[in-house]
Parts: sequence; structure tokens; C-alpha cells
Amino acid sequence: MHEYTSTTRVWGLSCPGFPEEVSRARRWTRDILRGSPLADDAELIVSELSANAILHTASGREYGSFHLAVAVSAQVVAVSVTDDGGTATAPKVEHQDQDAEHGRGLGMVSAIAHRVVVHDSNQGHTVTAELYADTSSGGHPC
Repeated sequence: MHEYTSTTRVWGLSCPGFPEEVSRARRWTRDILRGSPLADDAELIVSELSANAILHTASGREYGSFHLAVAVSAQVVAVSVTDDGGTATAPKVEHQDQDAEHGRGLGMVSAIAHRVVVHDSNQGHTVTAELYADTSSGGHPC
């Protein structure tokens, strides 16, 4: 392999902060990962993170938006959602009662993903969830 060639592929999508854009983000993710055993989990994660961006940050305000990235390699599928900020605190996993109607989304993402990382900046927050391929059986995400 040439030193400047990567087998990782990355896609990006920017969406207005409207609730109906969450389903668009899900479909887009499903289309990219078609045939991957990780597609369903990635789609669910994108749905939760996109909805959280719209509900809890400036992304859901007038002229708000959120940005989605999907990176695929033979070992990992990573999905990232970046919001427009506007909150005093970064997203965090809250341990809620199972009957709670709110506050369980990031906990669910953490339970599905192998790793979740939150990056905080002046422009917003990026939550990245990584799903690892089953490399013991020679599987590939895509």
C-alpha cells in the first residue's frame, strides 16, 4: 500500500436542525453502511445523537444545524455528530431509572458502542461512537 493511501473512507452530511432531519440522517447512514453487520447499531446511534443535538443544543434553534460524519475502515465504524453548542455543559452519560422518559439516550449509545468520546469546543460538541468489527472471524464493517 502506498504511504499516502488510506483504506478508511469518510462521509459527511450537514443537516438543518429540524426534527425531520433525524430520519434523513438515519437513512443516509443506512445507505452508507448497507450490507454491514454494524449498520443497525450505527443507525440507532445516529438517531439518538442527532435527536440530542436538536433537543438540547443551539442546533435545534432557528438557523441551527448539526453535522454528521461516518468513517469506515476494516476494523471500525465511527459515527460523529457535532452540534452548534449553546449549552454550558458537554453531553454526558446520565444513569437514569429504566422508566425515565428522558436522559437515557447517551447511556443507550454507550451501551451499544464499544467506545464513546465527547469533544467540547467553543463552536459546539462532537460525540463520536465507535463500533468495532469482529476481527476474530475476519469480518469487515463494509
